[in-house]
Amino acid sequence: MKRSIGIILSLIVIFAGISAQPKSGGTKKPAPKKSVAALKSIEEKMNYFSGYDLGQKIAGNVKASAFPLRTASFIAGITEALEGGESRLSPEEVQQVIEAFKQLNPQAAGNKDQEALIAKHRKEGEEFLAANKAKDSVRSTPSGLQYKILREGTGRTPADTSLVTVHYRGRLINGTVFDESYGRGEPTSFRLNQVIRGWTEGVQLIREGGMIELYIPSMLAYGEQGAGQLIPPGATLIFTVELISVQ
Repeated sequence: MKRSIGIILSLIVIFAGISAQPKSGGTKKPAPKKSVAALKSIEEKMNYFSGYDLGQKIAGNVKASAFPLRTASFIAGITEALEGGESRLSPEEVQQVIEAFKQLNPQAAGNKDQEALIAKHRKEGEEFLAANKAKDSVRSTPSGLQYKILREGTGRTPADTSLVTVHYRGRLINGTVFDESYGRGEPTSFRLNQVIRGWTEGVQLIREGGMIELYIPSMLAYGEQGAGQLIPPGATLIFTVELISVQ
């Protein structure tokens, strides 16, 4: 239960925005200083400064949100947590509070949806790669990249700094094509160290004139961010790449 206060305070930071600052200006006069003379030692002043700085940030965050701050309850929670006391809230009450925070902060709920989407695509990718790895023609590298040589080349082998010209087709594991040079009618050129890690590693596995199929896990592709509207977060990708030339 000691973690409950930490969870709640973390949620305050999430919905309010940790970079929020109290607004300056206005007609409200600052509260008069109290008991400053009692702060004699550097330790007392350090503690006062830390508490005052935290209070200013919380005040700014509260103003920027719909959080219904009740000072007495808020201070009681902080004090009991600092003193190592048990939370007054039961697990059921903590869950109610978390749900209430979600209502104040739709973005937090959206983050949960995003995490669920990432987990879904990761699982689908892992299942696909596990089944694909068992195929006789598919090979794997230590990084987790899988590949299949479709045509052996006879020319130069690229390095990671090489400028390569290729034709390619990229698709999701469900077969959806999200990008291809074939459809544009002309190959494309780039340096191998300027593209996703799966490409940088995979294209070096063939020579000029060769063709390879790459099965790229999300960690070697676009990760949890995805790319645009067509590549979901956490997606495993398949690329067919024809290496035309190396410079």
